Amino acid sequence: MIDNPRKIIVVTGTPGVGKSTVSSKLSEILRAEHINLSEFVERRDIPKSYDKERETWIVDEEDVKKELLKHIEKVKAETIIVEGHFAVHTLPQEKICKVLVLRRDPRELKDILEKRGYSRKKVKENVASEILDVCLVEAIEKCGQEKICEIDVTSKDVDKVVEEALLYIKEEARCKVGIVDWLGKLEKDKCLAELLDF
Repeated sequence: MIDNPRKIIVVTGTPGVGKSTVSSKLSEILRAEHINLSEFVERRDIPKSYDKERETWIVDEEDVKKELLKHIEKVKAETIIVEGHFAVHTLPQEKICKVLVLRRDPRELKDILEKRGYSRKKVKENVASEILDVCLVEAIEKCGQEKICEIDVTSKDVDKVVEEALLYIKEEARCKVGIVDWLGKLEKDKCLAELLDF
């Protein structure tokens, strides 16, 4: 567990899986402090540079970690939810209680990102990231498998996802890893080549 009575829960996953919506709802229910990492970095004087090729802002994880830990020290809430696709890289492993890794069928994810107006390149990069389990693998590497709770959010409303997340947070259900195999599913549905060609 963590070295103080506080629970720090990380909500991670590829952009478009619903991290912000799920984190907001969880923080309401748990009366938790909700830290959206992207907004946190934007509001702070943390050096950043724009990567034109990848169409994203780049920050030094150590700079974010320092600022985040300083902020957490001042938080009064017993539970803190840190949300972001790179959140596991910005907290010491021993401070994290649980990591909720949200997963979404890559076909559904592609539609969501296109509706958000992401460029074709950015949609492709994020869909590939989801197919290849990038956020899940990073979470396991940083925090160990025992803290990871993988949740498939495909075609589920937010209340259903939050209900499942709460079972893991309250330890009323055991966390699961390896619940989705997008490569296998897409291949079985005969649409992997089409999605990869996209």
